[in-house]
Amino acid sequence: MTTSFASAIVVLLLVMDPIGNIPLFVGLLRHVDVARRTRVIVRECAIAFAVLLAFIFVGNHFLALLGLSDTALEIAGGVILFLIALRMIFRSPEGIFGAELEGEPFIVPLAIPSIAGPTALATVMLLVSREPQRVVEWVVALMIAMAITLVLLVFSERIAGLAGQRALAAFERLMGLILTAIAVQMLLRGIEHFAHQL
Repeated sequence: MTTSFASAIVVLLLVMDPIGNIPLFVGLLRHVDVARRTRVIVRECAIAFAVLLAFIFVGNHFLALLGLSDTALEIAGGVILFLIALRMIFRSPEGIFGAELEGEPFIVPLAIPSIAGPTALATVMLLVSREPQRVVEWVVALMIAMAITLVLLVFSERIAGLAGQRALAAFERLMGLILTAIAVQMLLRGIEHFAHQL
């Protein structure tokens, strides 16, 4: 089963979870000077994009080095995706990382793992391992998903103010439900491929 260009963008957006990351970004950037916040967000998104782009091009070599099959990656990606979806649906009040960090965040936890987390890395590797001939499409899909993520995070404070915490939480739970279905589909596809190999 092939993945369409549009569905690749949607899946990448879901795993990067910009809406779910809004409260985290607002909280962690509260102590950063207002004039620097946009620059910090752009920098963190650029770092996350570079990491994901690197995994698009070296992901297959990385899998070969570890001796992992596409089927193993698909099942593992489905499991991780399912766990992330559950976290989105049943988010704890203290957020992902617990205690709030002081000062200006750099790479961790905003770029990695908030945007370029294990699920996003597994997703880009899976896209390329399934259809390596469409690598240019996957790069463009990643660029579009990252651009949308960047815009949402740059306006994170305004979005949080307009929508309110309840609306953001409800929308994230809805995305979590969609992501759960995608995770189950990935698991079923991986199990089906494994069964055919027996």
